[in-house]
Amino acid sequence: MGSCLSSRVNSESPLHAGASSRYVSSDERVLSSRRLSPATSVPHTPRGENEILESATLKSFAFNDLKVATRNFRPDSVLGEGGFGCVFKGWIDEHSFKATKPGLGIVIAVKKLNQDGFQGHKEWLAEINYLGQLHHPNLVRLVGYCLEDEHRLLVYEFMPRGSLENHLFRRSSHFQPLSWSIRMKVALGAAKGLAYLHSPEAQVIYRDFKASNILLDSAYNAKLSDFGLAKDGPMDGQSHVSTRVMGTYGYAAPEYMATGHLTAKSDVYSFGVVLLEMITGRRVVDKNRPQGEHNLIEWARPYLASSKRRVLRIMDPRIEGQYTMGGALKATTLAVKCLALEPRNRPPMNEVVKALEQLQDLRESGSVKSEVVHQKKQRNFGDDEVSKRRAGSYPRKSTTPVNT
Repeated sequence: MGSCLSSRVNSESPLHAGASSRYVSSDERVLSSRRLSPATSVPHTPRGENEILESATLKSFAFNDLKVATRNFRPDSVLGEGGFGCVFKGWIDEHSFKATKPGLGIVIAVKKLNQDGFQGHKEWLAEINYLGQLHHPNLVRLVGYCLEDEHRLLVYEFMPRGSLENHLFRRSSHFQPLSWSIRMKVALGAAKGLAYLHSPEAQVIYRDFKASNILLDSAYNAKLSDFGLAKDGPMDGQSHVSTRVMGTYGYAAPEYMATGHLTAKSDVYSFGVVLLEMITGRRVVDKNRPQGEHNLIEWARPYLASSKRRVLRIMDPRIEGQYTMGGALKATTLAVKCLALEPRNRPPMNEVVKALEQLQDLRESGSVKSEVVHQKKQRNFGDDEVSKRRAGSYPRKSTTPVNT
């Protein structure tokens, strides 16, 4: 299958294009390096490692148990890979948490850290720091971790339908196009996750919101994953957090890229990017598109600023007929607000949630018929149970290296 060692490349420029994303394979561009000195490492955590591990309400796994659970990290157990490392499918007993045979107990996703740099350990610790304390229906559940000799692993709940990125952009029988209603359901769930992170209860800036970090359960409920770049929000009356620019090219807010000033509104911009991806079915950066269409936001902006009918020209043709004109306009208008160049003009995430809830109400009252038609078309692909199993599969690692 090849090496599972995808990682970021070194760069001093915030605009440098690096390698793939970190939870599942992707051809997105990374802005900065994963090999940083301790003085500039992110995310910043005021507590020490021992304090973080002791305070986390997580299961501490033995390396051998995870090795057995994943069948010795076999290649055919790989769910995906990224800069952090590979993710493997495994099985454990739901009560004892001991390894079981495939098909018995509960399914888990085991992320195994590449042993190639200090920053990887910091991201591993950041995951524990945040997901060991934060609990919400729209955040992926971290079951536990392994810290044994040189081994660093994280154990998550298994998300059977994989990432939003795969469903939007992969063209295969395993990933049929998501319907309009499911896209808006996913958008609402992801928005609720971000709103919780920005709330006074959590006060966290996610910093890496993108389609590959939105995972879907069997009912297409969205959960945010991968908190390796998350940061505590500004404290003591500060307006922002100053940090080295890191994230994924195309999703990062322009003011953050220019200044390193990070706020909750930076996440709002990233949400607007993903919402536009869901509306159009296009990647934010796609060099395979014709000249003038490589950058999604630049390509879509003239249509978004013109007449109502021109807005329909950016809609994903695969979902034609599944939405009302009013629903399409509300969704595109919300994306435009989130993508405002001035951070103060972007809505807070709790307002985004309300707007998407209203959009859900509009869908339920005005487009039920089109959704029924879509579901009938989907059943034509074959047996319903087979289709479900295929849609739930994670992608295998691409055999073609990503060009950078």
